[in-house]
Amino acid sequence: MEFTVSRAGTTLVTLHGGSDTTACDEATTSLADALESLAADGTITDWEITDADVYEHPTAPFDPYTITLEFTVTVTVVADDTDEATEIGATAIDDALGAAGVESVTYTSSPAASTA
Repeated sequence: MEFTVSRAGTTLVTLHGGSDTTACDEATTSLADALESLAADGTITDWEITDADVYEHPTAPFDPYTITLEFTVTVTVVADDTDEATEIGATAIDDALGAAGVESVTYTSSPAASTA
């Protein structure tokens, strides 16, 4: 049976930006590019970036911003039941984010499976 498995999380992106807004925009674009490439490859079926906030401001000129991004990722898996789908989907999401170079991921929800 085919299931969709979704999971919400956060990641930290460190980069140089001219202002809070610029840094948040650049971090959002960077994560969106990574997630879009996963969607284009068929690795994930859906994604959404829900928020971007400054996690750490620069402490000196030329220091980078660290931005916290909140996101949701969905994959489609084939499994016999919801429990198996949840396990396969969680692993697929971990692997996909790792392959895309998305680091410092903290999940804010358990994987949720539903029939596709």
